[in-house]
Amino acid sequence: MSAILIIFYVLAAITLSTAFLTIYSRNPIHSAIYLVICFFSIAAHYLLFNAQFLAIVHIIVYSGAIMVLFLFTIMLMNLNKEDEVHKPRITRLGAIVVFCLMSLVLLAIFINSKPIVGEYDTTGNDFQSIKVLGKVLLNEYMVPFEFASILLLVAMIGAVLLSKKENTNK
Repeated sequence: MSAILIIFYVLAAITLSTAFLTIYSRNPIHSAIYLVICFFSIAAHYLLFNAQFLAIVHIIVYSGAIMVLFLFTIMLMNLNKEDEVHKPRITRLGAIVVFCLMSLVLLAIFINSKPIVGEYDTTGNDFQSIKVLGKVLLNEYMVPFEFASILLLVAMIGAVLLSKKENTNK
């Protein structure tokens, strides 16, 4: 077995286990930490696919910005153990069964898949280059790029308004 295949299997195991622990953990801070580990392992998968730019952007955006937002949200919500509603054991058992079944289905699909044999069609463009990626993003996909920026701005304003406490002393 080649070293890359072993690294892939180890990363896949880390990704699946931390994703499961993110959902299954009772402590929201632990869930956030598991999610960060899951994001980093997904970025390592991108590196295995030779997509360095995508891996770095994934680390910056998801592991950095999104997780900071999640942690601030968790801290603002001030989750206490006594306020937490405990789920019945049957719900947890159902989640474990669904997770195992989905894992088996995905594993069966992975084992029965056939690799693509033959030559790939190439366009000649190197999409790993930031210059080419910037031209494509800001020329062909300018409108969706601007919509995403407006959506992020509205989400940020909404988060500020939701976290703002009302003044009861009038």
